[in-house]
Amino acid sequence: MRLYVGLTDHDWYAYLRELKPDEVNFWFPSPRQGFQAVQPGEPFLFKAKAPYNAIIGGGFFVKFIRATVSLAWQAFGERNGAPDVYALLERIRRYRKDVNELDPEIGCVLLNEPFFFPEELWVEPPDDWSKEIVRGKAYDVNSSPGAQLWDRIVARLADPRAIVGPRADTASQPDGGARYGHEYLTRGRIGQGAFRMLVLDAYQTRCAVTGERVRPVLEAAHIKPFALSGPNTVSNGLALRADIHKLFDLGYVTVDPDFRFRVSTRLRTEFNNGVDYYRYDREILSVLPARSQERPAREYLEWHGDVVFRP
Repeated sequence: MRLYVGLTDHDWYAYLRELKPDEVNFWFPSPRQGFQAVQPGEPFLFKAKAPYNAIIGGGFFVKFIRATVSLAWQAFGERNGAPDVYALLERIRRYRKDVNELDPEIGCVLLNEPFFFPEELWVEPPDDWSKEIVRGKAYDVNSSPGAQLWDRIVARLADPRAIVGPRADTASQPDGGARYGHEYLTRGRIGQGAFRMLVLDAYQTRCAVTGERVRPVLEAAHIKPFALSGPNTVSNGLALRADIHKLFDLGYVTVDPDFRFRVSTRLRTEFNNGVDYYRYDREILSVLPARSQERPAREYLEWHGDVVFRP
Protein backbone atom coordinates (compact mmCIF):
# COMPACT_ATOMS: atom_id res chain seq x y z
CA MET A 1 0.00 0.00 0.00
CA ARG A 2 1.11 3.54 -0.70
CA LEU A 3 0.12 6.85 0.82
CA TYR A 4 0.51 10.41 -0.38
CA VAL A 5 1.34 13.54 1.58
CA GLY A 6 -0.11 16.61 -0.13
CA LEU A 7 0.64 20.22 0.74
CA THR A 8 -2.28 22.45 1.68
CA ASP A 9 -3.10 25.73 3.38
CA HIS A 10 -3.92 25.89 7.06
CA ASP A 11 -7.12 27.85 6.36
CA TRP A 12 -8.42 25.04 4.09
CA TYR A 13 -7.82 22.59 6.95
CA ALA A 14 -9.32 24.89 9.59
CA TYR A 15 -12.52 25.45 7.62
CA LEU A 16 -13.09 21.75 6.99
CA ARG A 17 -12.14 20.76 10.53
CA GLU A 18 -15.12 22.76 11.78
CA LEU A 19 -17.40 21.40 9.04
CA LYS A 20 -16.64 17.72 9.83
CA PRO A 21 -17.60 16.50 6.33
CA ASP A 22 -17.91 12.91 5.15
CA GLU A 23 -15.92 13.70 1.97
CA VAL A 24 -13.79 16.54 0.61
CA ASN A 25 -12.36 17.85 -2.63
CA PHE A 26 -8.62 18.41 -2.25
CA TRP A 27 -8.17 20.65 -5.27
CA PHE A 28 -5.10 21.62 -7.25
CA PRO A 29 -5.25 25.11 -8.81
CA SER A 30 -4.21 23.65 -12.17
CA PRO A 31 -5.33 20.29 -13.62
CA ARG A 32 -2.38 19.95 -15.97
CA GLN A 33 -0.24 17.52 -13.98
CA GLY A 34 -3.01 15.07 -13.14
CA PHE A 35 -2.60 12.72 -10.17
CA GLN A 36 -1.67 9.02 -10.18
CA ALA A 37 0.37 8.65 -6.99
CA VAL A 38 -2.04 6.34 -5.11
CA GLN A 39 -4.83 3.90 -5.88
CA PRO A 40 -8.49 4.16 -4.81
CA GLY A 41 -8.84 3.49 -1.09
CA GLU A 42 -5.26 4.42 -0.22
CA PRO A 43 -4.48 7.25 2.24
CA PHE A 44 -3.97 10.84 1.18
CA LEU A 45 -2.54 12.96 4.01
CA PHE A 46 -2.70 16.73 4.47
CA LYS A 47 0.52 18.57 5.29
CA ALA A 48 0.20 22.23 6.25
CA LYS A 49 2.56 24.66 4.58
CA ALA A 50 4.95 26.91 6.50
CA PRO A 51 4.97 28.06 9.20
CA TYR A 52 3.02 25.02 10.46
CA ASN A 53 4.96 22.28 8.62
CA ALA A 54 3.05 19.34 10.06
CA ILE A 55 0.71 16.58 8.89
CA ILE A 56 -2.68 17.72 10.10
CA GLY A 57 -5.16 15.19 8.71
CA GLY A 58 -6.05 13.15 5.66
CA GLY A 59 -8.62 11.09 3.82
CA PHE A 60 -8.92 8.14 1.45
CA PHE A 61 -8.44 8.51 -2.29
CA VAL A 62 -11.41 7.98 -4.60
CA LYS A 63 -10.37 9.46 -7.96
CA PHE A 64 -8.72 12.42 -9.66
CA ILE A 65 -10.96 14.39 -12.01
CA ARG A 66 -10.45 17.54 -14.06
CA ALA A 67 -13.47 19.76 -13.56
CA THR A 68 -14.60 23.37 -13.72
CA VAL A 69 -14.96 25.31 -10.49
CA SER A 70 -18.73 25.45 -10.96
CA LEU A 71 -18.96 21.67 -11.26
CA ALA A 72 -16.72 21.16 -8.22
CA TRP A 73 -18.92 23.55 -6.26
CA GLN A 74 -22.14 21.93 -7.48
CA ALA A 75 -20.86 18.54 -6.30
CA PHE A 76 -19.00 19.42 -3.08
CA GLY A 77 -20.10 22.89 -2.00
CA GLU A 78 -18.38 23.91 1.24
CA ARG A 79 -16.54 20.60 1.22
CA ASN A 80 -14.15 22.32 -1.20
CA GLY A 81 -12.86 24.13 1.90
CA ALA A 82 -14.51 27.51 1.25
CA PRO A 83 -17.78 29.15 2.36
CA ASP A 84 -18.94 29.98 -1.18
CA VAL A 85 -17.87 29.64 -4.79
CA TYR A 86 -16.46 33.18 -4.87
CA ALA A 87 -14.16 32.45 -1.94
CA LEU A 88 -13.08 29.27 -3.70
CA LEU A 89 -12.24 31.22 -6.87
CA GLU A 90 -10.28 33.75 -4.83
CA ARG A 91 -8.18 30.99 -3.28
CA ILE A 92 -7.49 29.47 -6.69
CA ARG A 93 -6.37 32.85 -8.03
CA ARG A 94 -3.77 33.09 -5.27
CA TYR A 95 -1.87 30.38 -7.15
CA ARG A 96 -2.92 30.99 -10.75
CA LYS A 97 -2.28 34.54 -11.82
CA ASP A 98 -3.30 33.58 -15.37
CA VAL A 99 -6.90 32.78 -14.39
CA ASN A 100 -9.13 35.30 -16.13
CA GLU A 101 -12.07 33.11 -17.11
CA LEU A 102 -15.11 32.99 -14.87
CA ASP A 103 -15.15 29.20 -14.57
CA PRO A 104 -11.59 27.83 -14.76
CA GLU A 105 -10.75 24.15 -14.76
CA ILE A 106 -9.01 22.73 -11.68
CA GLY A 107 -7.68 19.36 -10.57
CA CYS A 108 -9.96 17.59 -8.08
CA VAL A 109 -8.65 14.87 -5.78
CA LEU A 110 -11.82 13.32 -4.41
CA LEU A 111 -11.39 11.95 -0.88
CA ASN A 112 -13.81 10.14 1.38
CA GLU A 113 -13.97 9.81 5.17
CA PRO A 114 -11.56 12.68 5.93
CA PHE A 115 -10.02 13.17 9.35
CA PHE A 116 -8.46 16.19 11.02
CA PHE A 117 -6.04 16.34 13.93
CA PRO A 118 -6.06 19.07 16.58
CA GLU A 119 -2.69 20.74 17.00
CA GLU A 120 -1.63 18.49 19.88
CA LEU A 121 -1.96 15.47 17.55
CA TRP A 122 -0.14 16.92 14.55
CA VAL A 123 2.50 14.62 13.06
CA GLU A 124 6.00 15.62 12.02
CA PRO A 125 6.72 14.92 8.34
CA PRO A 126 9.18 12.12 7.48
CA ASP A 127 12.89 12.88 7.82
CA ASP A 128 13.35 12.81 4.06
CA TRP A 129 10.76 15.55 3.48
CA SER A 130 12.35 18.38 1.52
CA LYS A 131 11.49 22.06 1.63
CA GLU A 132 11.73 21.98 -2.16
CA ILE A 133 8.55 19.89 -2.46
CA VAL A 134 5.79 22.10 -3.85
CA ARG A 135 2.92 19.65 -4.32
CA GLY A 136 3.44 16.46 -2.35
CA LYS A 137 5.20 13.11 -2.14
CA ALA A 138 4.19 9.43 -2.16
CA TYR A 139 5.45 6.82 0.31
CA ASP A 140 5.37 3.02 0.47
CA VAL A 141 3.89 1.99 3.83
CA ASN A 142 5.74 -1.34 3.70
CA SER A 143 9.14 0.26 4.11
CA SER A 144 10.80 3.13 5.94
CA PRO A 145 9.94 5.99 6.31
CA GLY A 146 6.40 5.37 5.03
CA ALA A 147 5.75 2.55 7.51
CA GLN A 148 6.66 4.70 10.50
CA LEU A 149 4.54 7.57 9.22
CA TRP A 150 1.47 5.38 8.73
CA ASP A 151 1.91 3.85 12.20
CA ARG A 152 1.85 7.34 13.69
CA ILE A 153 -1.26 8.25 11.69
CA VAL A 154 -3.10 5.11 12.82
CA ALA A 155 -2.18 5.87 16.44
CA ARG A 156 -3.59 9.39 16.08
CA LEU A 157 -6.80 8.04 14.57
CA ALA A 158 -7.30 5.88 17.65
CA ASP A 159 -7.17 9.01 19.82
CA PRO A 160 -10.65 10.34 20.71
CA ARG A 161 -9.41 13.87 20.10
CA ALA A 162 -9.09 13.20 16.37
CA ILE A 163 -11.86 14.91 14.38
CA VAL A 164 -13.42 12.40 12.03
CA GLY A 165 -16.40 13.06 9.79
CA PRO A 166 -19.48 10.81 9.73
CA ARG A 167 -19.15 7.32 8.28
CA ALA A 168 -22.16 5.79 6.65
CA ASP A 169 -21.30 2.10 6.63
CA THR A 170 -18.51 1.36 9.12
CA ALA A 171 -19.47 -0.02 12.50
CA SER A 172 -17.92 1.39 15.64
CA GLN A 173 -15.04 -0.68 16.97
CA PRO A 174 -13.25 -0.51 20.33
CA ASP A 175 -9.90 0.01 18.65
CA GLY A 176 -10.28 3.06 16.43
CA GLY A 177 -7.00 2.36 14.67
CA ALA A 178 -8.11 -1.12 13.63
CA ARG A 179 -10.69 0.45 11.33
CA TYR A 180 -7.94 1.57 8.99
CA GLY A 181 -6.47 -1.77 7.94
CA HIS A 182 -6.75 -3.61 4.62
CA GLU A 183 -10.42 -4.51 5.15
CA TYR A 184 -11.33 -0.87 5.74
CA LEU A 185 -9.49 0.32 2.65
CA THR A 186 -11.18 -2.21 0.36
CA ARG A 187 -14.74 -1.64 1.55
CA GLY A 188 -14.82 2.14 1.64
CA ARG A 189 -17.74 3.83 -0.10
CA ILE A 190 -18.01 7.13 -1.86
CA GLY A 191 -20.15 10.08 -0.85
CA GLN A 192 -22.77 12.07 -2.72
CA GLY A 193 -20.35 14.71 -4.00
CA ALA A 194 -17.96 12.15 -5.45
CA PHE A 195 -20.92 10.27 -6.95
CA ARG A 196 -22.01 13.40 -8.83
CA MET A 197 -18.55 14.07 -10.22
CA LEU A 198 -17.81 10.44 -11.08
CA VAL A 199 -21.08 10.04 -12.97
CA LEU A 200 -20.71 13.26 -14.95
CA ASP A 201 -17.08 12.37 -15.72
CA ALA A 202 -18.05 8.88 -16.93
CA TYR A 203 -20.61 10.44 -19.30
CA GLN A 204 -18.11 13.06 -20.55
CA THR A 205 -20.24 15.77 -18.92
CA ARG A 206 -23.05 15.13 -21.39
CA CYS A 207 -26.68 14.13 -20.99
CA ALA A 208 -27.05 10.39 -21.59
CA VAL A 209 -30.34 10.94 -23.47
CA THR A 210 -29.84 14.10 -25.52
CA GLY A 211 -26.07 14.51 -25.60
CA GLU A 212 -26.50 18.00 -24.09
CA ARG A 213 -23.13 19.54 -23.12
CA VAL A 214 -24.25 22.65 -21.18
CA ARG A 215 -22.82 21.90 -17.73
CA PRO A 216 -25.15 24.03 -15.58
CA VAL A 217 -28.19 21.97 -16.63
CA LEU A 218 -26.57 18.55 -16.18
CA GLU A 219 -27.15 16.45 -13.07
CA ALA A 220 -26.12 13.03 -11.78
CA ALA A 221 -29.24 10.94 -11.20
CA HIS A 222 -29.48 7.84 -9.05
CA ILE A 223 -31.33 5.05 -10.86
CA LYS A 224 -32.28 3.47 -7.54
CA PRO A 225 -32.46 6.30 -4.98
CA PHE A 226 -29.86 6.48 -2.24
CA ALA A 227 -32.70 6.71 0.31
CA LEU A 228 -33.91 3.28 -0.86
CA SER A 229 -30.51 1.60 -0.52
CA GLY A 230 -29.31 2.57 -3.98
CA PRO A 231 -25.50 2.75 -3.87
CA ASN A 232 -23.34 5.72 -4.81
CA THR A 233 -21.76 3.85 -7.72
CA VAL A 234 -21.48 4.98 -11.32
CA SER A 235 -23.40 1.87 -12.42
CA ASN A 236 -26.36 3.20 -10.39
CA GLY A 237 -26.17 6.59 -12.05
CA LEU A 238 -27.10 8.48 -15.19
CA ALA A 239 -25.99 11.91 -16.36
CA LEU A 240 -29.23 13.68 -17.25
CA ARG A 241 -30.43 17.13 -18.18
CA ALA A 242 -32.24 18.62 -15.17
CA ASP A 243 -35.74 18.36 -16.65
CA ILE A 244 -35.21 14.75 -17.71
CA HIS A 245 -33.82 13.97 -14.25
CA LYS A 246 -37.03 15.29 -12.69
CA LEU A 247 -39.20 13.23 -15.04
CA PHE A 248 -37.04 10.16 -14.36
CA ASP A 249 -37.50 10.49 -10.59
CA LEU A 250 -41.26 10.91 -11.02
CA GLY A 251 -41.63 7.88 -13.29
CA TYR A 252 -42.54 9.68 -16.50
CA VAL A 253 -39.42 8.34 -18.25
CA THR A 254 -37.06 5.42 -17.73
CA VAL A 255 -34.18 3.54 -19.38
CA ASP A 256 -34.70 -0.15 -20.14
CA PRO A 257 -32.01 -2.85 -19.69
CA ASP A 258 -31.07 -2.48 -23.38
CA PHE A 259 -30.24 1.20 -22.71
CA ARG A 260 -33.29 2.44 -24.60
CA PHE A 261 -34.98 5.61 -23.37
CA ARG A 262 -38.69 5.12 -22.69
CA VAL A 263 -41.35 7.82 -22.26
CA SER A 264 -44.67 7.26 -20.49
CA THR A 265 -47.95 7.96 -22.30
CA ARG A 266 -48.92 9.91 -19.18
CA LEU A 267 -46.96 12.93 -20.43
CA ARG A 268 -49.42 13.25 -23.28
CA THR A 269 -52.57 12.36 -21.36
CA GLU A 270 -51.82 14.47 -18.29
CA PHE A 271 -50.20 17.50 -19.91
CA ASN A 272 -51.21 17.27 -23.58
CA ASN A 273 -47.55 17.81 -24.35
CA GLY A 274 -44.15 16.14 -24.24
CA VAL A 275 -43.13 16.26 -27.88
CA ASP A 276 -39.57 17.21 -26.89
CA TYR A 277 -39.28 13.92 -25.00
CA TYR A 278 -41.19 11.58 -27.32
CA ARG A 279 -38.63 12.27 -30.04
CA TYR A 280 -36.16 10.21 -27.97
CA ASP A 281 -38.62 7.42 -27.07
CA ARG A 282 -37.18 3.93 -27.75
CA GLU A 283 -33.86 5.42 -28.85
CA ILE A 284 -30.57 4.02 -27.55
CA LEU A 285 -28.89 6.41 -25.11
CA SER A 286 -26.77 9.01 -26.90
CA VAL A 287 -23.91 8.71 -24.41
CA LEU A 288 -22.70 5.75 -22.34
CA PRO A 289 -19.56 5.32 -20.22
CA ALA A 290 -16.59 3.84 -22.07
CA ARG A 291 -15.94 1.33 -19.27
CA SER A 292 -18.51 -1.46 -19.26
CA GLN A 293 -18.50 -1.70 -15.45
CA GLU A 294 -19.62 1.94 -15.25
CA ARG A 295 -22.63 1.50 -17.52
CA PRO A 296 -26.09 1.33 -15.91
CA ALA A 297 -26.49 -2.02 -14.16
CA ARG A 298 -29.39 -4.18 -15.29
CA GLU A 299 -30.63 -4.74 -11.72
CA TYR A 300 -31.08 -0.99 -11.14
CA LEU A 301 -32.66 -0.35 -14.53
CA GLU A 302 -35.10 -3.21 -13.98
CA TRP A 303 -35.92 -1.88 -10.52
CA HIS A 304 -36.68 1.58 -11.91
CA GLY A 305 -38.77 0.16 -14.74
CA ASP A 306 -40.79 -2.07 -12.40
CA VAL A 307 -41.16 0.20 -9.36
CA VAL A 308 -40.97 3.84 -10.52
CA PHE A 309 -41.91 3.98 -14.20
CA ARG A 310 -45.62 4.05 -15.02
CA PRO A 311 -46.16 3.43 -18.75
